[in-house]
Amino acid sequence: MSVRILVTGGTGLLGYNLVKVLSAKEYDVYATYHSHEPISIDNTMWLRLDLEETNQIIDVINSVKPDIIVHTAAYTDVDGCEKNKEKAYVLNYVATKIIARQAAKHNSLLIYISTDYVFDGEKGLYRENDIPNPINFYGLTKLLGEVAILSILGEEHSLIIRVSGLYGYSPTGKKNFGINALEKLLRREEVAAFIDQYLSPTYVYFLSERIVRAIEKDIHGIIHIAGQRMNRYEFATLLARILDVDEKLVKPVLMRELKLIARRPKDSSLDTSYAKSIELNMPSQEECVKHFVETYLREIRGL
Repeated sequence: MSVRILVTGGTGLLGYNLVKVLSAKEYDVYATYHSHEPISIDNTMWLRLDLEETNQIIDVINSVKPDIIVHTAAYTDVDGCEKNKEKAYVLNYVATKIIARQAAKHNSLLIYISTDYVFDGEKGLYRENDIPNPINFYGLTKLLGEVAILSILGEEHSLIIRVSGLYGYSPTGKKNFGINALEKLLRREEVAAFIDQYLSPTYVYFLSERIVRAIEKDIHGIIHIAGQRMNRYEFATLLARILDVDEKLVKPVLMRELKLIARRPKDSSLDTSYAKSIELNMPSQEECVKHFVETYLREIRGL
């Protein structure tokens, strides 16, 4: 009997890529959608789910009875979370707590995709056992999700994967810094990029492969899986170089110049030594960006 895996947020940036990787393997894959209509993917059953509806969450999990739940769905608009705190609280914390309780009921492993924004950004290269201290509401709600999972399931029945600055392609058109920068550079337009915010940009395709590998290795607890540390200016410049366009199109800016609603950590980069020790580390950023560009040009432009 094959393993039943439920992926929340299956039309999202990470969710879509993860469902694609899982569906190519010997799993029974179930995926949820909400704001975007589902995309036909072989060996995948789609289920509608509104995370603001408690009964829907319970009904979906009861109907699937999954062996594993990968909870990728979240309210990830950092400024939006600051403006709509009640919505962020419900989607990122309350829904996660309900999913954790249902995972306990069905003896399911719960894999939760968390964020580098649980940290304050004062030191960078955070390890798994560093003490979180979020400075915006998005980071706080994601940390509350972590706490709920560990209190309900414990480390033996959960895996918390912290990621950073997700980028990549999905046909739902989910925007991210990588896609925005890529499309502007292809049009030979300027790209404004922070020079004073460091993170660990993480490419969703290879991240999806590592999540599946973590399932196969039966990893539990907390792990950081992310790309190499750099600021957004360095990332966009690397992208320009791989696209063979003028790197001067990338314009350095400071965070304070954009008058953002939510505070951002100055350096929320993640230390991935643990992931490397168990062969779950990401390829080089250059390899990731090359794959990203090739995928985008093939999928969008047929090149």
